Amino acid sequence: MDTLVFHTIAHNTPEYVAAVALRHAILRQPLGLAFSAQQLAAEADSQHIGAYLEQALVACLVLKPINPRQVQMRQVAVDVQLQGKGIGRRLVTHAEMVARQIGYQEMHLHARESAVIFYQRLGYATHGEPFTEIGIPHCLMIKGL
Repeated sequence: MDTLVFHTIAHNTPEYVAAVALRHAILRQPLGLAFSAQQLAAEADSQHIGAYLEQALVACLVLKPINPRQVQMRQVAVDVQLQGKGIGRRLVTHAEMVARQIGYQEMHLHARESAVIFYQRLGYATHGEPFTEIGIPHCLMIKGL
């Protein structure tokens, strides 16, 4: 596989629009959901990270501040044609490094039930009972950075 390159994506740029389109295709459209203007505007305070192969966006995620110690990793999406090739793992590892550099000490995420094992393999632990978010089961998962 070619070299995977990570870039920070600024909010409301063409790169951001491409990341939103990828997130929509992978995470929202299969559930019959769309992003609202308010949801996208609320991401202005977040860190957006993209993974690129040959300058094409293939994966992305969002880091949303919770407080000075904790950050939430959200909206992890990998191009469906490239899932299972380690891109998601490398993107999450990169995001953890970025979060540590910013000064966060703990990463939180709401994992879809189907992704819990993926995150457990990366050192995340489930906390509390499963809950429903966007109409499907999720688990709170946390990892110290």
